[in-house]
Amino acid sequence: MPAHEERPVTAVLGPTNTGKTHLAVERLCGHSSGMIGFPLRLLAREVYDRVVKIKGKNQVALITGEEKIVPKDARWFLCTAESMPLAKDLAFVGIDEAQLGGDRERGHVFTDRILRARGREETMILGSEALRPMLKALVPGIDILNRPRFSTLSYAGAKKISRLPKRSAIVAFSAEEVYAVAEMLRRLRGGAAVVMGALSPRTRNAQVAMFQAGEVDYLVATDAIGMGLNMDVAHVAFASLNKFDGQRTRRLTVAEMAQIAGRAGRHQRDGTFGALVAEGPGAFTPEEVLAIEEHRFPKLDHLFWRDGEPDFASVDDLIASLEVRPEARELRAAPKALDLLVLKRLVEEGWVRDRARAPAMVARLWAACGVPDFRKVGLDPHARFVAKLFGYLSEGQGHVPHTWFAEEIARLDNVAGDVEVLAGRIAAARSWAYIANRADWLADPALWAARAGAVEERLSDALHLSLTQRFVDKRTTMLLRQIGANTRDLPVTIGADGEVMVEDHAIGHLHGFTFTVAPDARATDRGLLLAAADRRLGEERGRRGAALAEAEDTALALIADQGGHPALAWDGLVVAALGRGTSLARPKIQLDRALDCLDVGLRDRVKARLVTWLDRQMAKHVPALVALDAATRDAAAGPALRAIAAALVDHGGLLPRVDHQIAVDGLDQPARKRLRSIGVTIGALDLFDPRLMKPAAARWRRALIAARHGTPIAAAPADGATVLPRTAPGAHLAQGYRAIALQAVRVDLVERIARAAHDARAGRKPFAPDPALAISIGVHAATLERLMAGLGFKIARAEDATPRWVWRGRAPVRAVPPPRDNAFAALAELDLRHG
Repeated sequence: MPAHEERPVTAVLGPTNTGKTHLAVERLCGHSSGMIGFPLRLLAREVYDRVVKIKGKNQVALITGEEKIVPKDARWFLCTAESMPLAKDLAFVGIDEAQLGGDRERGHVFTDRILRARGREETMILGSEALRPMLKALVPGIDILNRPRFSTLSYAGAKKISRLPKRSAIVAFSAEEVYAVAEMLRRLRGGAAVVMGALSPRTRNAQVAMFQAGEVDYLVATDAIGMGLNMDVAHVAFASLNKFDGQRTRRLTVAEMAQIAGRAGRHQRDGTFGALVAEGPGAFTPEEVLAIEEHRFPKLDHLFWRDGEPDFASVDDLIASLEVRPEARELRAAPKALDLLVLKRLVEEGWVRDRARAPAMVARLWAACGVPDFRKVGLDPHARFVAKLFGYLSEGQGHVPHTWFAEEIARLDNVAGDVEVLAGRIAAARSWAYIANRADWLADPALWAARAGAVEERLSDALHLSLTQRFVDKRTTMLLRQIGANTRDLPVTIGADGEVMVEDHAIGHLHGFTFTVAPDARATDRGLLLAAADRRLGEERGRRGAALAEAEDTALALIADQGGHPALAWDGLVVAALGRGTSLARPKIQLDRALDCLDVGLRDRVKARLVTWLDRQMAKHVPALVALDAATRDAAAGPALRAIAAALVDHGGLLPRVDHQIAVDGLDQPARKRLRSIGVTIGALDLFDPRLMKPAAARWRRALIAARHGTPIAAAPADGATVLPRTAPGAHLAQGYRAIALQAVRVDLVERIARAAHDARAGRKPFAPDPALAISIGVHAATLERLMAGLGFKIARAEDATPRWVWRGRAPVRAVPPPRDNAFAALAELDLRHG
């Protein structure tokens, strides 16, 4: 370790909101030259912009890993701690957030600056009070000043996101958690700005400007907010109290909690802090609250150290010097940081050792290992990237090929994609910006630094736009400001097409009785806008309900689409479903849930109107089912008639005769006459109402069957079809078609063929029926033969092979089966009685 230089050093310690950084900037500008090292690129950029306004652009420099603005006459330097040019002889040197010397990953950098960075006239170390014992032990003669907080910081308890006060910052500890909280705020409060350490300064500044200008009232940030970023925050809420520190997930220390919570309040304006939950690991303990409010934290008992001037004689000497243990008991050897791990990985390669023999090349290798893993890809992928980089730096002119650089930058120069994709491209672009800002790594570093910076700017603008589009709903924000707590004060209008407007903002659409928030609002406005429109929507729904209760018959219709469920519609809007009633002919009307918004009396009126309409339509389209249902409840009808009527109703007005032969035989003449008056045909094979074969009646019949059984509406044959292939949709008895051989013939036509055959026969003598009727409706010869057999005839072919038939009685017989190689042979052998 180098000996401490005998130069005056002052430490300014205290909690946040003490103006320490402001004091350092004042001291910097009061000297002829100076430099301050900051923990974040964002903070360095923020202070750089402030100093530029004071000293002018030509005299102020910004030096970070990814960005260098160094005018020829620069005298004041704003840097990240890692990028501080310690060799410069400057009047003032400041180190901000020096307590980060206790950080496992970067602590050795801050410790090195505490020990070695000195101004010619003044050195100022800024940090928390916890750093005091370390500074006293490590910096002899240091003058320590305490800066009390300007305002009070107090605990405000746990508050849900929906109840957070305006000007709140919500702190989370992963990108996923930040996005989740921001999305919730967009839904509940109109949106939030997003600030993360991984953002470029341009994106971060645009997001903060949106918050500072009041375009949004909430900010979601990582713990980077605790590092001196100045924002007008009144309340800090912790989404979690656990973070992953690179090795494990742990609870924040009280000092870390206080550092973040201290962002609440500005100068002499008080601030508050709290959590989003009242219990569990995400809640503050009473001891933590007391310590934060009274600024009492455990003192640091060690800082991490690594030799800031390692030995470049050889790669082994370099590694050995980086692993030297400190002599002072207040210092501990730094855990192996990523740069050292990458170095060790690379020196395992023989070609790396061969090239890194001279001290200058060892130093070049170490510089390459210092490229940060901006992409967070992990040790192995990052080490491969560094190896490729060092390969170029150690051959030829020692420059990165412009073709490689240009290709990678061009690949990243794409503003399409969501927040995560754009953030990933910016992280990758930072690696190339870092490379471009190494003066001796490229043939024309200024050109490529400008190219990388331009790409990062375009990506940053796109990311800001994407963040705003994803996490900010300006419409909701404006409405919240206009109406305050009373959402009912806004004028709401409903257009002729159902569009709902609040203060000239289209907030959604009223389709029938259902209000849908505008798609572009997503879920953001639902609670707010529904509340704003509630009264007006209630009046409009009542008006529509009254119109439905008085609707003309022509405005109502049956919905009976194949695969759907039967429903009733009013001017195309589904208002009720048909469900299982006491019988197929008496379905139950179930009002659509959207009508629950109507009062009970109006709903009863609507239902009564639909019942009346349904009764009229059934009397018009399926009168036989209505009459048959009445017969089942008629005490004057005989048992046989009631049994047949009930079976017909259950089967939708179409019944195979063979399954109910006993009941049919039991019908006396008055009962048969009554069935005929209802419209029922007692056929040779089936009992049916021919009117049910008409398209409109068949549609009603399918709907009633589906309602009765709670099933989707069955597939239907084409309107007017007389004969179908046996495998066609609807080619079965339930749809009015009798399967015969390889065809399905409509039952009323089967009956016509049967009557024609019986009219043509002469007792039990052989006869040949006229095939004209069967041919005219498309019945095949094999189908006709199968039907004749089923009607009680047997075949008796003449010498010329002409089919002739002999009456053998009413009992069905099997038809001659088709050839065995026919795919439908088995079907053709089925007994005709079973269709």
